[in-house]
Amino acid sequence: MSTAKITPSAAAVSTTIKHLTCNLNLQCLRVRTVFVGPSVSTHSTRPRISRRGLRLTMSTSSAKIDPLEVCVKESVTTPNKLGDCPFTQRVLLTLEEKHLPYDMKFVDLSNKPDWFLKKNPEGKVPAIKLDDKWIGDSDVITQALEEKFPEPPLATPPEKASVGAKIFPTFIGFLKSKDPNDGTEQALLNELTAFNDYLKENGPLINGDKVSSADLSLGPKLYHLEIALGHYKNWSVPDSLTYVKSYMKTIFSLESFIKTRAQTEDVIEGWRPKVMG
Repeated sequence: MSTAKITPSAAAVSTTIKHLTCNLNLQCLRVRTVFVGPSVSTHSTRPRISRRGLRLTMSTSSAKIDPLEVCVKESVTTPNKLGDCPFTQRVLLTLEEKHLPYDMKFVDLSNKPDWFLKKNPEGKVPAIKLDDKWIGDSDVITQALEEKFPEPPLATPPEKASVGAKIFPTFIGFLKSKDPNDGTEQALLNELTAFNDYLKENGPLINGDKVSSADLSLGPKLYHLEIALGHYKNWSVPDSLTYVKSYMKTIFSLESFIKTRAQTEDVIEGWRPKVMG
């Protein structure tokens, strides 16, 4: 069994106590505390004097969290590399954006090992271990992560959660189509146009200017759309859909996305059975 441990950079955390008088009696203090992450622990305290009085700054860092075990699809082109599952990337993106360490366990889905089936009898990825229990399905996993690790928040408002949801199934319909006149291309264009109009009024992201769980779900699917349709159909999102194009560029440029994306060749091979079948 091959694994890869990932430790994202910890979020910056600071606690400041500011003196409100012009002497060192510390008779009146105002405390302002900012917490980022699930918990913090104080390591050092070092005062310094400034013209505004005594400022006491305590440097802190996030409490250590044991890496979360995540079963992921293994690459079909490169051993011990992440495979092309967009639902797995959604979970990894959530872990990255929440600054949670994780340990990827690669699974050959064409020959599922016994250790994986013991952890997850359904034999599907992604699967993650939370509170000593293995759970699957990216919807369930990301919701559980949001509840257990609420900071930073990624939840999408309910009225926006389904924005762009029909793009992925219409993409698959067009990709599998053998008849250029069956309307599948137009169906995809209709969904992308509707998404473009939404972004024009509400963007640049689904929840305004803040990355949310809806972006982490849709982003990997658009990544697959771009690669698979470009390779098998010589097709790309029309330049006229400027807000969609800008959205894709923004999401694909996120550090978390670059770190968790599948290799282009894996995306191509992953969709080959759908196209050729």
